[in-house]
Amino acid sequence: MTGGDPTRGRTAISRYGCATCHTIPGIRGADALVGPPLTQMASRSYIAGVLPNTPDNMIRWIENPPQVDHLTVMPNLGVSERDARDIAGYLYTLK
Repeated sequence: MTGGDPTRGRTAISRYGCATCHTIPGIRGADALVGPPLTQMASRSYIAGVLPNTPDNMIRWIENPPQVDHLTVMPNLGVSERDARDIAGYLYTLK
């Protein structure tokens, strides 16, 4: 779906510190409440309330959230395209 590897996505989620702000099923220690929980991402209609939930939009959002929505508090973490594809691949396993 994203051209990414969900297994590498789990590792990338930990490496980029996503658990600091989000609750993410299947990620150890990812139970934060700063950002929205990422449960059931594959079933959601929108990403961050602003983008239709498509693989391309998910990758764009993960790579550079402020470029997509200048009002977001989610920072640009410098996620590479490959890592964004992998992270999106993992998030799309969450149904």
